[in-house]
Amino acid sequence: MSDHTVKESVGRYGVWSVGLRSEDPTRRAELGEAAAELEELGYGAVWLGGNSAVRHAEPLVEATSTLVVGTSIQSIWQHGAEETAAAFAELESAHPGRFALGLGVSHAKLAEQYRRPVSALVGYLDALDAAGVPAHRRLLAALGPRTLELSRDRAAGAIPYLVTPEHTAYARGVLGVGPLLAPELKVVLEPDPATARALARESLAPYLSLPNYTNNFLRHGFTESDLADGGSDRLVDRVFAWGDDSAVRARVEEFLGAGADHVALQLVDGSPRDTLPREGWRRLAGLLG
Repeated sequence: MSDHTVKESVGRYGVWSVGLRSEDPTRRAELGEAAAELEELGYGAVWLGGNSAVRHAEPLVEATSTLVVGTSIQSIWQHGAEETAAAFAELESAHPGRFALGLGVSHAKLAEQYRRPVSALVGYLDALDAAGVPAHRRLLAALGPRTLELSRDRAAGAIPYLVTPEHTAYARGVLGVGPLLAPELKVVLEPDPATARALARESLAPYLSLPNYTNNFLRHGFTESDLADGGSDRLVDRVFAWGDDSAVRARVEEFLGAGADHVALQLVDGSPRDTLPREGWRRLAGLLG
């Protein structure tokens, strides 16, 4: 496994989940069991949602043999580069090639230290270089051109969050052929349009107050009216995969056709984000074939 790049190791589909990240040691066995089933179901990677850290990957890596576990994302403001490098080295030594360090700059509303985010990210990557964390084992939560260029030049690729197939095509153009492009995609396994869109809007609502996301939507064909009142149908239908099995499968394939190497699938079913929707993951694996 250690001889393979992240791009070669993650396969086409992964699971993005806040629930698989926990500080509770009593949940270690439960998380490991869930990760082992995801590996058996054919998912190539698990992406630990929210402000995750290297330590959160350990119980999942230990319980599996091929599954890649990545942070999506670890905030550069909350975890210093030296601390991150030490944790990375420890996990890499025990389980070579099984962890991908996903990094991001978070948001001004969520991080008090948020200043000149691109410059701060460059400095963080410089510190990781000096500490021996290889560029080919880290990924960046990139949306705009400058962070996508850093993903190409200073990392193994990009893990964009809350994006559309149109953004995926744009990102592939910036990255070029080689780097990994692994966008997150929210999935609502619900065929009724009103129910599906209601669930989608509930999930989307917190992000519509964060300029990093709304500005990205505006850069890629949406208008202010699309961002109002919980998001237009047009916005919801491009950011989410919803519908019956064939409709969901088609949307996932649309992202792959736009240039994604891998799609990180986040199930949205109305339950708290820190739960483990294992039946939904089974159904999703089945429809993806």
